Amino acid sequence: MEELTLTTPALLFSAVSLILLAYTNRFLSYAQLVRQLRDRYIENPTDITVAQIKNLRKRLNLTRTMQELGIASLFLCVVSMLLIYIGLQLLSVYVFGVALILLIGSLGVSFREIQISTRSLEIYLGTMEKGEDKIKK
Repeated sequence: MEELTLTTPALLFSAVSLILLAYTNRFLSYAQLVRQLRDRYIENPTDITVAQIKNLRKRLNLTRTMQELGIASLFLCVVSMLLIYIGLQLLSVYVFGVALILLIGSLGVSFREIQISTRSLEIYLGTMEKGEDKIKK
């Protein structure tokens, strides 16, 4: 196995930073949607709104998990760089390996969250299509 250098964990900085930015943007979108759903629920508490709130809660939890795993991955990359710097090469390799596993976990959770979000939008579009069919009749 080749020796791990400072540049290897540093390469993940830009990737993880961009991923965390995307996760943060997703979280902010959900926060805005939560406020809208709350107002809609207060005005007219329907079963559809309740279902949307439950779905959104699940997506928010997944987004939080994605962020936590991504931040932990970035943290361990920094720790790995520190270990390389102070000469603990073997330990730095293992820490960097854990950082990669956490990043894989974050991406996996992101994939699951995207599936749930897509399914939610498909349901919403389906209700709109049913409304169009009623208008055409």
